[in-house]
Amino acid sequence: MKTALITGISRGIGEALAKKFLEEGYRVFGTSLSGKSTISDENFSVHQLDLASSESIKNCVEQIAKTGVKIDILINNAGVLLDEEETVVDLDKLRKTLEVNLIGTIDLTEQIIPLISEKGHVINLSSTAGSLGLADTSSHYPHHYPAYKISKTALNMYTKTLAIRLKSKDIIVSSVHPGWVRTDMGGEEADISPEESAQGIFNLAASRPATGQFWFNGDRLPW
Repeated sequence: MKTALITGISRGIGEALAKKFLEEGYRVFGTSLSGKSTISDENFSVHQLDLASSESIKNCVEQIAKTGVKIDILINNAGVLLDEEETVVDLDKLRKTLEVNLIGTIDLTEQIIPLISEKGHVINLSSTAGSLGLADTSSHYPHHYPAYKISKTALNMYTKTLAIRLKSKDIIVSSVHPGWVRTDMGGEEADISPEESAQGIFNLAASRPATGQFWFNGDRLPW
């Protein structure tokens, strides 16, 4: 049985991902801020994780390591959007955003790497909002939520550098755009459901794409 570790499974895309992987016969380790989930399955366990806390990250990794189970797929889904309506960088919100979306995510990933199996796959949930190649398309990417955009652009660079580092271990590293999804973050006007987004991410996770790339529904995106 293959195993997936998915962060931020209490709602939205993360919850849909956890359910999708379970349906496909995976063992799933999920994380949430509260350490709780409404999902009930014999192949599912949830662990408390606050990506803004180095102690929480360490404790979470230790709990997973104690199971002795290797991780086949790591999906860094958990993230925050704190400056949705803003156009000017708020330094306090930028620091808090980077702590979760970038630094905490990197901290967790680095500690999990020794637990990842050969031919494993690390997926970082990014966003086209963090694409430099699409940044001038102002009609689709208005000039708000700068802290969020900065965090996703930086996360994309982590994907590239980690992919180069882990290539010799045959571990694939990908960034993925989940789409505009009907979640608390995406809003009710978004065009796809969490389940549709999870299906696309699952397809990528279960495949062997070229490492160090940015994807959406099987297509490469510009960095």
